[in-house]
Amino acid sequence: MSTAVENLLAVRKAIAKAEAEANRREGSVTLVAVSKTFDAAEVRPVLDAGQRVFGENRVQEAQSKWPGLREDYTGIELHLIGPLQSNKSEDAVALFDVIETVDREKIAAALAGEMKKQNRFPKLYVQVNTGSEPQKAGIEPKEAVAFVERCRTVHGLAIEGLMCIPPADENPGPHFALLEKIAHEAGVEKLSMGMSGDYETAVGFGATSVRVGSAIFGSRT
Repeated sequence: MSTAVENLLAVRKAIAKAEAEANRREGSVTLVAVSKTFDAAEVRPVLDAGQRVFGENRVQEAQSKWPGLREDYTGIELHLIGPLQSNKSEDAVALFDVIETVDREKIAAALAGEMKKQNRFPKLYVQVNTGSEPQKAGIEPKEAVAFVERCRTVHGLAIEGLMCIPPADENPGPHFALLEKIAHEAGVEKLSMGMSGDYETAVGFGATSVRVGSAIFGSRT
């Protein structure tokens, strides 16, 4: 058994434990295995172990990896979890099943146009910059509810969830709580929050999916 597969099983066990501690149904949290920077050969053992939901940061990297893997494995669900440039919208709509980083009007408009053009409708999440960090993508928390509504009414987009990446040097709990509050106000059900260092905490705050990379695949070079 590869180290990545051993790690995968340990993460699944930890998620189940966190679900139980939060009095949540087992299996209510989806594990998104973040495979960015790892090539197809490194991903295959994890696929062989039954993992089917994966996250990638860059459209171009995902294009070089996943079409081939999809020829060999069925049921793959691919999430874009990195910032999206509008000129990559066509490729993103064609490749990804979930786009978690809708964060401005230009992207919303570009995605709406491409989804109609391709007749392909990936699920969409709005990224919220809960820490208001200037270097980080995401809509400001105070603007998030109105932005979700504009996505729906102006662009005709069905926003299903919210995503956040808390500041690295802060307790993530308040950020997860804030995202859950915004989701309730915006009328969305999915919450993508929690990464390798804090995914168990995120489960306790209502995450419906957690994005775990290094805890499965190891440190990135």
